Amino acid sequence: MVDNSSPVASAIRDFMKLESAGGILLLIAAIAAMLVANSPLLPVYDAFLGAPVGIQVADWTINKPLLLWINDGLMAVFFFLIGLELKREVLEGELSSAPQIALPAVGALGGMIVPMAIYAWFNWSDPVALDGWAIPAATDIAFALALLSVFGSRVPVALKVFLLTLAIFDDLGAIVIIALFYSEDISLTLVIVGIVAFIIALLMNRAGVTRTSTYILLGIVLWVALLKSGVHATLAGVLIALCIPMRGKNGNSPLRELEHDLHGAVVFLILPVFAFANGGLPLGGLSIDSVTHPVTLGIVLGLFVGKPLGIMAFVGLAALLRFVKLPPDVSWGQIVGVAFASGIGFTMSLFIAGLAFEHGDGSYFDGDRLGVLIGSVLSALAALITLQIALRPSGTPQPE
Repeated sequence: MVDNSSPVASAIRDFMKLESAGGILLLIAAIAAMLVANSPLLPVYDAFLGAPVGIQVADWTINKPLLLWINDGLMAVFFFLIGLELKREVLEGELSSAPQIALPAVGALGGMIVPMAIYAWFNWSDPVALDGWAIPAATDIAFALALLSVFGSRVPVALKVFLLTLAIFDDLGAIVIIALFYSEDISLTLVIVGIVAFIIALLMNRAGVTRTSTYILLGIVLWVALLKSGVHATLAGVLIALCIPMRGKNGNSPLRELEHDLHGAVVFLILPVFAFANGGLPLGGLSIDSVTHPVTLGIVLGLFVGKPLGIMAFVGLAALLRFVKLPPDVSWGQIVGVAFASGIGFTMSLFIAGLAFEHGDGSYFDGDRLGVLIGSVLSALAALITLQIALRPSGTPQPE
């Protein structure tokens, strides 16, 4: 049983407060995007996001629309934070031992495989639409934690840990998917430049270099190399994060300090900006056919049905085989509620959708956003109802 007075429990509570507030801001940004996209401001919104932004040094240039600077640049910082959290969890946290990671790892695996299979089943005959097979595989941790925080102290710390760790595995799976399947037209020369920058950062870590600004400069080099090489540039954030030292010479932790410094900027600025830039969906041209389109249906059912079904099927089978067991203060009903909450895929699902269809003719952009919005809303409502039933008010005895 998790001790609610332990440092781990205290850290989880502090983290929950930050992420919950971020989830509320994320929701406001998404609603604002929808309002603007369905108002006379739509041409201004589109023109603003499509405005070209360039950097030029001698003959070398990077010239992209503002939307891609947000998705490739700001989101690289988001992935950098994910990389820092992954490294900390592996070295000292919930991913540091097999018994701690078995339950959420099994759940995350099922929560990715089943939604991807559902989407692929709906879109198997359309090779372009099939590129979006990974869209319903991701969980939006900010929204999921904000939803869980609605129930306050009624939520066992072990349940929060399960959701956090499952989301970490989801993020890790998304990173691997992006690296393997959403990179194309690779420039080997620039990939080698990126590899050299990464190796230098690793050697600096081994040599005991703790000045984080040096790693960040190498990270910029790595980001530019990957951006120009065809490998998705956000992966630079994860790779350079793995090189940040966990401990400094004076007993401090450069990684923890950097994670703390970045958390507020990512949660309260970068993710809301991404949501506002990518969440605007004009509803005027939508119809029943839009909702029943295979891309939309594949995403909706992948998030709303596939996520909880995959998590519960894999966790249930693993528990039946005695490979995993639930924490003593967590019930199966609570796991079902968290499984539904994992179907809230807003930020990462929109991000993967952008990668999947960025080279197409744009015919699937509205369908993927509509699917993510519907699937995430249905998942949130199902999670709220299930957790309201499964989480008894404080002081009410749980059934044996």
